[in-house]
Amino acid sequence: MEISKCDECNGKVVKKEVDFKLYGDVLGKFPAFVCNKCGEEIFDEETSDKIDEAAKKKGLWGLGANGKVIRVGSSIALVINKKIAQFLNLKEGREVYIHPENKNRIIIDVQ
Repeated sequence: MEISKCDECNGKVVKKEVDFKLYGDVLGKFPAFVCNKCGEEIFDEETSDKIDEAAKKKGLWGLGANGKVIRVGSSIALVINKKIAQFLNLKEGREVYIHPENKNRIIIDVQ
């Protein structure tokens, strides 16, 4: 696979090794085509497969999940699945700070 122009901004694309992060963990350095204008990183299929394998080895593969909002008394609560709770080291009684990023996204900072 050879790429010379960025699909996002038409900038020049060069091949280089980049750190790939998933959920804040560095999975390693991987070859990518990187736009010198917007920074877009493009990985070929073989590299994507290697990234997936690294994520699986670190237990990060498939970590995203749907949650459910439930009623608790006069409040509501968000149910977080076990895999995400373990990744974040969330336990009953642990303090978190919750704030909206916008009308469609909340941020939960684990204290």
